[in-house]
Amino acid sequence: MAVGLLAIWSDVAEEQETDYLHWLTREHTAERVGVPGFRSARVLRADLAGVRRYLILYELAAPAVLTSPDYLARLNAPTPWSSRIMPVLRNFARGGGRVVAEAGSGQGGFLLALRLGRAPRGEAEPVLAIAAEDRVCAVRLLAVDRAGTAVETGEKALRGGDATFAGLLLIEATDAATLRGVQARHGPALAVLGVEAGDLVFYSTVFALRGTDPQGVSAVS
Repeated sequence: MAVGLLAIWSDVAEEQETDYLHWLTREHTAERVGVPGFRSARVLRADLAGVRRYLILYELAAPAVLTSPDYLARLNAPTPWSSRIMPVLRNFARGGGRVVAEAGSGQGGFLLALRLGRAPRGEAEPVLAIAAEDRVCAVRLLAVDRAGTAVETGEKALRGGDATFAGLLLIEATDAATLRGVQARHGPALAVLGVEAGDLVFYSTVFALRGTDPQGVSAVS
């Protein structure tokens, strides 16, 4: 699995959703995985009635990719399509950093992405316990690099302000029912990690792309 991750949330209005998805699948994710150190991109949609909420997960060769010259150059030179999309995104949140604990392998069709109110310290016990559940594929715990995430860029200026978070717990499973069971059985452990009850939303994958350029999977020290 990747050493680093970048997670990005946003809501989009119904009338802009097709343009947004075309932007992601035809330009933006390909642009990102072309940056050295970006290994893959994955677009997921939340299971929320009446809300078009998307989560983008980028696997990184290292957390340092977040502040690499190549990535910052892209952030400071948005394409015309990006310049049109960025201002219409709502409830934008962004955080990236180091994976401090993980268990399992692969990707599930359904994902529970839980933002944390405090920085994780690499708590392996709850990660291992959740990964041992039937039909759970993988669990990852991310510590967000707030300084690296907070760098001011041209793209950020177009959005007018990003929310952030201290950490992130990602739980991948073969079905949504498994994630509901994890939520019910591991509530105390989730609370200790800093998860809030209102943050429980299930996501399913709508698009995924891996880098093909050898530079796109190179390590960044």
